[in-house]
Amino acid sequence: MTEPTIGVLALQGDVREHLAALESSGAHGIRVRRPEELDKVDGLILPGGESTTMSTLLSVFDLLEPLRARLKDGLPAYGSCAGMILLASEILDTRPDAHHLDGLDITVRRNAFGRQVDSFETDLDVVGIDGDPVRAVFIRAPWVERVGPDVEVLATVPDGPAEGRVVAVRQGSVMATSFHPEVTGDRRVHHLFVNLVRAV
Repeated sequence: MTEPTIGVLALQGDVREHLAALESSGAHGIRVRRPEELDKVDGLILPGGESTTMSTLLSVFDLLEPLRARLKDGLPAYGSCAGMILLASEILDTRPDAHHLDGLDITVRRNAFGRQVDSFETDLDVVGIDGDPVRAVFIRAPWVERVGPDVEVLATVPDGPAEGRVVAVRQGSVMATSFHPEVTGDRRVHHLFVNLVRAV
């Protein structure tokens, strides 16, 4: 698979930025809003945004069950921030009617680092990414409170009040980060995901 087709869930969030990152990482990026568009992709990015709104829109656009089915069948997926929340098997501090996709055996806490004013940046060592640390931007970000036995921790916060908190994970062909790599210009997280899609 020389140039995989990777969709970006285009209901909310940094869709354009993820598409640009995919194109510069050797993939063909397309917007996904409908089940027939989901059928065309080799992998899918679930961007940041507001997770409860995105979960509602998944139902409105008739994507919830098709996406769950594709994930169950092994569709590679990457979720950033709200995308991590949607991919989780358990979400703390969310509305009782919010949907999730069970793509990762993790428990996440929404807005774990605080409100918008508590957004921050830090450098992370990420498993699978060589060279300098990854500059990570956290915006009303979740963190992972529990990882299942088949989940690999890719990064934790190195210092500060949230030291040791899990902020990047992978389980099989599904990965997620609490932070937004699409906003920094560093394409290495997207390269990692594109290579994961190629390997499936």
